[in-house]
Amino acid sequence: MRARLKLSARGAADTDICEYLHLSSGTVKTHMGRLLSKLGARDRAQLVISAYESGLVQAARPSAPKPGHR
Repeated sequence: MRARLKLSARGAADTDICEYLHLSSGTVKTHMGRLLSKLGARDRAQLVISAYESGLVQAARPSAPKPGHR
C-alpha cells in the first residue's frame, strides 16, 4: 500500500495508479479506502499530508532557471 500512497501523494489519479501497478480500478479504490481508514484521514488530501509528514515522500526541489529564460 505504500506504493499507492506514494503515487497518490505525487498527484497520480486512480487510473494512473492502476496502469503503473497493473491493478484493477476496484483494487486501487479498495486500497485507498483502507489507507483512509488506517490513517484516520477524511480525504486524499489528508493522505498526502500524512505521506509528507511521515517522510514517505519529499517535496521536489525547484530546478534552477535555464540561462536565457526568465
